[in-house]
Amino acid sequence: MGLEAKPLTVPHPYWPRDLALQHYVPNDRPMWQILTFLFSVSGAILIVTLLAVGWWNRKDAPFGRWRSLAICWFMICGFIHGVIEGWFSLYHTEILGDQSFLSQLWKEYAKGDSRYIIEDNFTICMETVTALLWGPLSLWTVVAFLWRQPHRFLLQLTVSLGQLYGDILYFYTEYRDGFTHSEMGHPIYFWFYFVFMNGLWIVIPSLLILDAWKHLSASQRVMDAKKPKRH
Repeated sequence: MGLEAKPLTVPHPYWPRDLALQHYVPNDRPMWQILTFLFSVSGAILIVTLLAVGWWNRKDAPFGRWRSLAICWFMICGFIHGVIEGWFSLYHTEILGDQSFLSQLWKEYAKGDSRYIIEDNFTICMETVTALLWGPLSLWTVVAFLWRQPHRFLLQLTVSLGQLYGDILYFYTEYRDGFTHSEMGHPIYFWFYFVFMNGLWIVIPSLLILDAWKHLSASQRVMDAKKPKRH
């Protein structure tokens, strides 16, 4: 009777530790290089958008600091949703063994949530919707505010609500799994990658939802006041 060949177990840094990742190829770029790229590009987008908003302020009524930062937020979201999460949506089956820069970025992030390298159905669906909807709509929101289009706060409300809903499901599904896809309590992989970086899409969209609610409600009150009263 012949012996059955067992699949080769490749050492990896992911949780749970007994994951069998046969096609895993370790990153050849260090963590600092990957994070420097991410935050440098995000910082450059922030600066360029602030300069664009400042130029726009000279030709029209100024936006104010809060509104300018909100526009920058949506611009950064357009980049993250469309490019980084879009990459995951397209190449999630290849990331584990791929050495492209964005694949290495995802393999680094997966140390805080291994669902990104095990083809988890929820994660694939959520990231695909995020890339296809919230990425383009984030950029449209930027354009809508710069041109002061009348639907700008509706776009802000729609995108922020979608981001908040997706992030709540993201955290809640991992909670239901018992936080098994990360080293619980690790200062970088759990608290920074998983909690902090995703927590931004809880806090900021919540504030923007309240802001959009306030402006849309004020507009509706003005419209209601213009309606002739019945005697």
